[in-house]
Amino acid sequence: MKQGNCNVADAARLSVAPMMDWTDRHCRYFHRLMSTRTLLYTEMVTAPALVRGGALHLLDFDPEEHPVALQLGGSDAQELAQAARLGAQAGYDEVNLNCGCPSDRVQSGTFGAVLMKYPETVVDCIKAVQDAVDVDVTVKCRIGVDDQDPEIVLPDFLERLQRAGCTRVTIHARKAWLQGLSPKENRDVPPLDYDLVRRMRTEFPNMHLSVNGGIRTLAETQGFLHDGLDGVMIGRVAYHQPWDILGKADALWGDTPHQTREEVVARMLPYIAGHIAKGGKLNQVTRHMLGLFAGRPGARRWRQILSTEAHKPGAGPGVVEDALAAVLAEAA
Repeated sequence: MKQGNCNVADAARLSVAPMMDWTDRHCRYFHRLMSTRTLLYTEMVTAPALVRGGALHLLDFDPEEHPVALQLGGSDAQELAQAARLGAQAGYDEVNLNCGCPSDRVQSGTFGAVLMKYPETVVDCIKAVQDAVDVDVTVKCRIGVDDQDPEIVLPDFLERLQRAGCTRVTIHARKAWLQGLSPKENRDVPPLDYDLVRRMRTEFPNMHLSVNGGIRTLAETQGFLHDGLDGVMIGRVAYHQPWDILGKADALWGDTPHQTREEVVARMLPYIAGHIAKGGKLNQVTRHMLGLFAGRPGARRWRQILSTEAHKPGAGPGVVEDALAAVLAEAA
């Protein structure tokens, strides 16, 4: 259950969902500065990209990001095992198999939510990955897809995983419609069924089950934990309003958060300078920071300055300092 001193099951009390084009290494570093406890996930990385494409740069991350999990997409057991081995060698604390993404691009590769239709394939993949690595091997899934009955499909799916030795699962509490709904609509249109997820917690007392989908506040998170769920995963709100979630998240573990948003900005400056010194661009980092001051005076100026200035040639940490000065001026 551990990589080094990191207990990922404990960290999974609250996690930030893997989100394509969002939860890259710069985003995760920024999030980690707000919460030392929360479990962070990579964007989904496809096993073929690593094994056949040799895109090992997709595994790059900063040691400060721990605890951090690698989410893999794929359906070929041996290829996933090879990809997982690369992830474990890179230092990830967990390998997660994506059985929840509904996009056409993912379906065409026979992975993501479509795997809910092929539980025996999922079991084969999980066993192969478990044989390949010593870190936690987990699954993120839906309650079902298309015309499947979640009341039948989900418990069967979890039972198969449990028998395979996979005891930590994050359940997105919506069905996925693989035809007729876009990936965006699949995040909003199918109704949420939190009660089914709660019942799964009762039916599978030896599994570590987290709930995902539509959760917007830490108060809701505490409610799910109080109901007996082992963890909560939050996606878009944690990205767009990071301080509201991550700035206070460590209280879920009994810690007392004490830093300020201004201190988070100050701690990002050396990271930004290092990224630029290696040839990176400022907006590759600051695009993830736009929501830091959401709900506070000066938030609009912060977003405006970063959005208009960070992409310009030669832009550096000074742009972030100017944006922070604008926030402080409006708050004065």
